[in-house]
Amino acid sequence: MQRVEISEFDKIVLGIDPGTNIMGYGIVGCIGKKITLLSIGIIKLDKFEDHALKLKHIFERVTGLIDSYHPDEMAIEAPFFGKNVQSMLKLGRAQGVAIAAGLMRDMPIFEYQPRKIKQSITGNGNSSKEQVAEMLQRLLNFEEMPKNLDATDGLAAAICHINQFTPRGFGLKTGKNKTGSWEQFAKENEKRIKK
Repeated sequence: MQRVEISEFDKIVLGIDPGTNIMGYGIVGCIGKKITLLSIGIIKLDKFEDHALKLKHIFERVTGLIDSYHPDEMAIEAPFFGKNVQSMLKLGRAQGVAIAAGLMRDMPIFEYQPRKIKQSITGNGNSSKEQVAEMLQRLLNFEEMPKNLDATDGLAAAICHINQFTPRGFGLKTGKNKTGSWEQFAKENEKRIKK
């Protein structure tokens, strides 16, 4: 990934996919309608047996990302509701600690449901992780797909946020596509879609 001067962007967004074993993140910079991938990766947490130590590590790493890239806003995926109450509680804590790191740096935080994020990227709220990752790769033109798709899930949260607040922005809201339909987007962007 090329090194870009942070000060040249109009806005920088940090996207986070919270997790208790792996937390994904993506950072993008915007200049007008052009979006540049600044960083993508994961925070590995499975080496910590104590949940409190995982939370401490999340806070330190997210704060480190904020201090390195100076994002203007954070977009974070909301926890989905599962049957295991203990897992949901731990996931909620992980999300809360990441949010707290942003709040410590006076950053606005925006939360999006998983379905909303997928819809924003692929046009289908039921898309798989692989479909989301492939669409992001096409839209942002990054060569190497991350080994862990939690990273692209974090990136998807950032792009979803940009789509919400950029008039005629990126993804499904590009160009003349005012309807937001996937068919219309595909028709208008045939050159961007690999067959």
